[in-house]
Amino acid sequence: GNIFTQQPSYFSDLDETLPTVLQVFNNILHKCGLQCEGASAEPQKLEEKVSVTPGNMPLQELKDIVLYLCDTCTTLWAFLDVFPLACPTFQKHEFCYRLASFYELAIPELESAIKKRHYEDNSVFADLWRRISHSRKKMIEVFHILINQVCLQPILE
Repeated sequence: GNIFTQQPSYFSDLDETLPTVLQVFNNILHKCGLQCEGASAEPQKLEEKVSVTPGNMPLQELKDIVLYLCDTCTTLWAFLDVFPLACPTFQKHEFCYRLASFYELAIPELESAIKKRHYEDNSVFADLWRRISHSRKKMIEVFHILINQVCLQPILE
């Protein structure tokens, strides 16, 4: 068995951790100058309205964001892949909706910024493109696992 079966209280730990996981997506949107509707964002102070976009941010910052996103998506996917029973807990936090909104806002922006940028070294482009593609793929797989567990499985049982 796994640790959740032996320690059912871990489900409430997971429940308490999920807002932090969702905050990761909000942080990325914030860093990209994008805003997620429905996200509990604090109102921005006017002088804070800096127009940083993935297209004009420093390359290192873009790299950091893509790396952070890639790690997050891979970890989420790995967790749900080995432990699909966590799906209802994710869904309590409207995870599918939040993930889809994030995907729609962030992925096209990031992909476009990666494609349009001028690189001294083409291997940097190749690496960023590989990571953003991997992130996109993992997000879609996470979404599939959630839909399958939360919506389809109950119908089939």
